[in-house]
Amino acid sequence: MATLSMTHMRGGNYACGFGLNWVGKVQSSPRRVGFRVFASETQGTEPDLSVTVNGLHMPNPFVIGSGPPGTNYTVMKRAFDEGWGAVIAKTVSLDASKVINVTPRYARLRAGANGSAKGEIIGWENIELISDRPLETMLKEFKQLKEEYPDRILIASIMEEYDKAAWEELIDRVEQTGIDAIEVNFSCPHGMPERKMGAAVGQDCDLLREVCGWVNAKATVPVWAKMTPNITDISQPARIALSSGCEGVSAINTIMSVMGINLNTLRPEPCVEGYSTPGGYSAKAVHPIALGKVMNIAKMMKSELDSENYSLSAIGGVETGGDAAEFILLGANTVQVCTGVMMHGYGLVKQLCVELKDFMKKHNFKSIEDFRGVSLEYFTTHTDLVRRQQEAIQKRKAIKKGLQSDKDWTGDGFVKETESMVSN
Repeated sequence: MATLSMTHMRGGNYACGFGLNWVGKVQSSPRRVGFRVFASETQGTEPDLSVTVNGLHMPNPFVIGSGPPGTNYTVMKRAFDEGWGAVIAKTVSLDASKVINVTPRYARLRAGANGSAKGEIIGWENIELISDRPLETMLKEFKQLKEEYPDRILIASIMEEYDKAAWEELIDRVEQTGIDAIEVNFSCPHGMPERKMGAAVGQDCDLLREVCGWVNAKATVPVWAKMTPNITDISQPARIALSSGCEGVSAINTIMSVMGINLNTLRPEPCVEGYSTPGGYSAKAVHPIALGKVMNIAKMMKSELDSENYSLSAIGGVETGGDAAEFILLGANTVQVCTGVMMHGYGLVKQLCVELKDFMKKHNFKSIEDFRGVSLEYFTTHTDLVRRQQEAIQKRKAIKKGLQSDKDWTGDGFVKETESMVSN
């Protein structure tokens, strides 16, 4: 099992009780973190899944992603009871009366001919908005959860319009509940951008830099910026968020999509009174895209930043421990699951932990840090791939394998020459 050893970091006179008691905000890097925690290997047979990210200690890297699985006290309590490492609540804003959802708001894509109803669900689209519950209700439930689960990590997801005072008020109010960190939703692809919120900020680097400045000047707990995949180069907004004071980034949010057209009614899905709107795509089908986006962010963090001081929370199509291992191998500190919980239930975390431990045992990894980022170095450019393959071909040609013709036989080396042409 791995044990934890601590080394003090720059960051003022903090006393970090695993991120539960934050005292003020430091403006220079690193910011709201008092200690950096490392895993050190000790004897033991069971791998240690615990992680400490930006001073927040979690029993495992599996985090409930912001959305329906974190929409109220009852379901968030269930998540903690089932053993999730942390919970990110559904996104809140100051005025929930502006948030009006419709039904149906989900559509699913199944594998198999013509999307057979019996096929496996591989894609999920939603046109759901952020929380439509009064902010006061959500804040009361945040406080209740922290009172009942003081040692568990609760993260508030927040979003506001382009108004500095509104952002400051929202941050102040959620922090008063005792939440451990904030995830800023700069990435919701539908509905909210119409109000210059969500992805409307995440896709505009100048706007993102300004809002991140507001947020990080006010916040006293760690801040993660949730990135949109609906952009050409996701490393650009991630770079801006981290350089503007955020301790971490989360990626990816859902991918803008149209699930399909009903070939009987000729109407789009999900169909609301005969109409629809593009929505966010998630589930297994987005996993390869998410891996690519996370890889891009991780490479940027490794090459340009002191990545040990920042965190990366990966999201996208996680349903197995192997899915999570892939993200961690690319450099992710934590792995979020949202649609997977909607499909398989809160008990999924037990399966994820077992499967991730099995993977770690197979490779003799004792802690998450033992393999975090291990695969990142194997990504390169296509030009470099061509060079590497050409060099490998030349090396293989340089190794003489067998005799090319009868004239190459010699009397002195006859036995070795014979052996060189035996296949086994």
